[in-house]
Amino acid sequence: MQAIHYLPTVNAVLNGTSAILLVAGHSFIKRGDVGAHKRTMLAALTTSALFLTSYLYYHAHIGTYRFRGPAGWRAVYLTILGSHTILAVVIVPLIFIALARAFKGRFAQHRAIARWTYPMWLYVSVTGVIVYLMLYVIFS
Repeated sequence: MQAIHYLPTVNAVLNGTSAILLVAGHSFIKRGDVGAHKRTMLAALTTSALFLTSYLYYHAHIGTYRFRGPAGWRAVYLTILGSHTILAVVIVPLIFIALARAFKGRFAQHRAIARWTYPMWLYVSVTGVIVYLMLYVIFS
């Protein structure tokens, strides 16, 4: 059971990796490298799925980990956490819609939804790392 305590760090690494992959995938498509874009975005999806699995496993076994920072930072933390959580729920169907449209070759529709999905997914990945830092590193 001791190894489970490393999962928040693993989760932060997975979130950070997902963010890097998202930026790389966006860069590839902007340069017209569709193959690299596809591979990188599928890697970002896989990394995010691994994160979600690990996150759910951790919290099913450990429960809630409360913010332990100074009272003045609590509002900042809750604002980041709240926006992170809401957008994390919102992006899941958007990711699958974007993925389905790409695989069906509906690239105009894929681009239309990806314009919304990409920045939200990137925000969720980055704020996931920020939440980890605030809970387990900065204010631990």
